[in-house]
Amino acid sequence: MNMSISAAAAGSAERPVPAAAPRSMRTTVWGLALWLAGPGNLPLWHRVLSLGDSLAHRVELVVSLGVLITGVIAALLSLLSWPRVLRPVATALVLAAVFNSYFMWQYGVVIDATMLTNVVNTNAREVGELLSWSLLFTLLLLGGPVLWWLWHRPLAIRGWVPQTGRNALGLALALGLVMSSAFIGYQGLASLMRNNKDLRYMVNPLNSVYAAGRLATREATAMGRVLQPVGADARLGASYTAQARPPLLVLVVGETARAKNWGLNGYARPTTPALARWQAQGDLVNYSDVSPCGTSTEVSLPCMFSPLTRKEGGDAPATQESLLDVLQRAGLAVLWLDNQSGCKGVCDRVPHAPANDPPEPNLCEAGECFDEVMLWRLDQRIAALDPQRRARGVVLVMHQIGSHGPTYHKRAPAQHKPFMPECVSKTLAACPPDQLVNAYDNTIAYTDHFLDRTLSWLQTQSTNGSYDTGLIYVSDHGESLGENGLYLHGVPFAFAPKEQIHVPMVTWLSPGLQQRTGVRTDCLRARSALPVSHDHLFHTVLGVMDISTQVRQGALDLLAPCSAQNLVMAKPAD
Repeated sequence: MNMSISAAAAGSAERPVPAAAPRSMRTTVWGLALWLAGPGNLPLWHRVLSLGDSLAHRVELVVSLGVLITGVIAALLSLLSWPRVLRPVATALVLAAVFNSYFMWQYGVVIDATMLTNVVNTNAREVGELLSWSLLFTLLLLGGPVLWWLWHRPLAIRGWVPQTGRNALGLALALGLVMSSAFIGYQGLASLMRNNKDLRYMVNPLNSVYAAGRLATREATAMGRVLQPVGADARLGASYTAQARPPLLVLVVGETARAKNWGLNGYARPTTPALARWQAQGDLVNYSDVSPCGTSTEVSLPCMFSPLTRKEGGDAPATQESLLDVLQRAGLAVLWLDNQSGCKGVCDRVPHAPANDPPEPNLCEAGECFDEVMLWRLDQRIAALDPQRRARGVVLVMHQIGSHGPTYHKRAPAQHKPFMPECVSKTLAACPPDQLVNAYDNTIAYTDHFLDRTLSWLQTQSTNGSYDTGLIYVSDHGESLGENGLYLHGVPFAFAPKEQIHVPMVTWLSPGLQQRTGVRTDCLRARSALPVSHDHLFHTVLGVMDISTQVRQGALDLLAPCSAQNLVMAKPAD
């Protein structure tokens, strides 16, 4: 009896476990297409269902658009239905859909070529600030089951001839589904996309596929491209003849500061008290209606230093040299200090350095520094520039980390946080709105402190006779803090909210630089409410530094209407 049981047990132990039956390519393709179009697009469906039409019409739109998306994804996957291709590609698409869904849900962002460029060019610090337990939970909950389904069974393998036929048949069926759904639901879908243009950037994972294609095409076009020279005729103007002392202009490129929370623009909170004191002295001018060139650093930074306006293509990948090249060609000393994620190619051909090299212990921690680090050892940095160029004049660019999110609470030291309590979470939607605003306003208040210290340093350089000094500050783009469910920035410019395309800007000229340029600040203040944009920066800097070149346009020089010469010309005859 015992021997029989033992023999039966032994036989059972030796019996091989049945292998999972292979899954057909067709089942895999359509299963993935249904998942990607459905659970993989939850933010899209939430958005469509929230529109103001009747419930029946909204459901009809969801069904029509869902069938259309399913067909397009199935068509794409049918082209890739090969044993060693399908599952890796499908895995990438699933992960893209999950990550996109998370960031669209949490921050209200959409996925286009610019956003993908931001992702590709981000640094480790920025990546770390976006990682969270909620992201991991979303990845496991939403993507885990479908990835397990995709990989736990092998795919049925057939010869390339029959597989080609099956792929062609699957493609034909998918395209037929696309055309049928488009024909039946054309009126509703056309109206939906026409009135809600951002929806096209919410369709997972097709938004990523399209953005990657555009980015790859752009990069391939740019490979080997030589930037066209700008201002080949640039030379120093008449003010450099027997000058008593050289000019020193500081350009502070702000990060993610929005005009709405800028105290000088009438914000209810005192976020810019130091700048208000400088304004009261009469030499600081605040511009209240300023538009950026884009809604991300990747676009705005090269654009503001470009000779091209936004309408002329300044927001496209650079094909020409920048303002800094013109200044250097004219013979001036140029230096770029960066406390951000790089200059996006703008400073590649001029002296540049990270602000934390070397780091200042009291201002830096774990590789990240407060903006004041750019003032540390600044005299030594300038003294290290080419002496002949420095004797003519200096243009110093300081690229802030400013108000970069989502971890706003990291952007200011504790002693410069007047608004408490503040949000300390990466998941901004989870923060009480008032605490989120507190954290953001603290970053503006610290920028105010940083600019105050910079202006004091410039004033010292002026009073001790070293330089005629000036400052221009302008932010690269704005920021959303939960308005209309949006956070951070990067919404395509065509339908970006005002919070992302209305930025602060100030100018300050020492008495010496005012005399040198012939610019009257009372005239500048009288014109400070007129519309201004990043388009003006290139030509305004050339005007302040008195650089003569054909590329300089007086109509885009903010200071030109207030120069002594133009004021005399504009004076009415007696």
